[in-house]
Amino acid sequence: MKLRPFLQKLEEEKKLIRVKKEVSVKKEIANIIYSLDEQPVIFENVEGYPFPIFAGITSSRDIIAEGLGTTKNKLLFKLVDALRKPKKPEIVDIAPCQEVIIKNPDLSKLPLLFHLDGDGGRYGSATVATIKDPDTGRNVSYHRLMQIGKNKFTARLIPKRQTRTTYDKIKGDLEMAVCIGNSVAVMVAASLGPPSGVDEFAIANALDETKLVKCVTKDLEVPEESEFVIEGRLTRDLDREGPFVDLTETRDFERREPVFVVDCITHRKDAMYQALIPGRFEHKILMGMPKEPTIYDEVSKVCECKNVLVTMGGGSWLHGIVQIKKKNPDDGKKAIEAAFNGHKSMKHVVIIDEDVDIYNSNAVEWAIATRFQGDKNLVVKPDQPGSSLDPTAKQEPGKKALTCKVGIDATIPFDVDKKKYEIVKYKKVDLDDYLR
Repeated sequence: MKLRPFLQKLEEEKKLIRVKKEVSVKKEIANIIYSLDEQPVIFENVEGYPFPIFAGITSSRDIIAEGLGTTKNKLLFKLVDALRKPKKPEIVDIAPCQEVIIKNPDLSKLPLLFHLDGDGGRYGSATVATIKDPDTGRNVSYHRLMQIGKNKFTARLIPKRQTRTTYDKIKGDLEMAVCIGNSVAVMVAASLGPPSGVDEFAIANALDETKLVKCVTKDLEVPEESEFVIEGRLTRDLDREGPFVDLTETRDFERREPVFVVDCITHRKDAMYQALIPGRFEHKILMGMPKEPTIYDEVSKVCECKNVLVTMGGGSWLHGIVQIKKKNPDDGKKAIEAAFNGHKSMKHVVIIDEDVDIYNSNAVEWAIATRFQGDKNLVVKPDQPGSSLDPTAKQEPGKKALTCKVGIDATIPFDVDKKKYEIVKYKKVDLDDYLR
């Protein structure tokens, strides 16, 4: 569903809040979003700016599923299908995102948020960025942007990710367009990180129709329905980026990152700016959920995978749960190895049976308590490449973080009386028969 009809639908269902009071971009809006538990919200009156701000459209799996026309339980399989069958987007000549064209942009006129005390500056965070690699073609991803001047940001480029790889191998500037205010399909597709050469906008188009338009000043294409498009160049100049709160809710440190010079801004006549507060639900879901299809595909190669969840408790990055239909004695341990291949930054994974509710942390803990023995079902993998987001990992400058990975096979042992391991259930009765 396109962004604006989706916001209207959420409002009709009383799932969206409107804040009419004048609010400030300096911490106040971020704190309100946090206090609302990131429920979808529109701020109608932003102090000093003509643009409303909205947030929260990817803050839960249920909302994301609704935006993609499915349910939470079927969401994983919709993503898997889109990754396997991308659909080339149509290119149009005229688009809403280019109703207003600004060739001499001033970033102070955008309602960029200052989120928290200690931040390096005002940030754009719901920032879907697209580049073109000379060898592999279009890539779409997220890059946080910190304003450092009238028409300049510093852009966080993570090593070994596509934008950084392309930036490092070319000479001169790298064109980049940043889209702010996007549909759920575009937001999710941009976060998926498929293999190099797979177009994320084609994945978005497979999730829900997503037409593109050529940029005004760059040889790039962007979604026609985006609210804002920032066209510019990643230059060879470096400047300060950060501090900024990261996925694990801890503060990422200051770095030297490429300067992104903005040459043009286009937007809709009645544009709405999109906010996304760092370290919270939207940030976590958009980081963790896209790893679930890749884990699913790897585990499916070795056994029958039923579902995957990258958990909030693990910072939506370091912990995963994999649900399988166990057919062989070693399926649990095979699933552990495959899961780590599917998400190489994952630190701990738990394998569960079909009868355990993957979305219920108490149920998963129960499976560990009743179906797991440490001397038989534990897999320990020391000194493995891990994630820089893990503060306990061994981290050396210029080297991949090293961590100890642990897999827990909490499935029912094979060739046993399974009744011994099943939950005995009571039968619900109609209380009206007894309480009248």
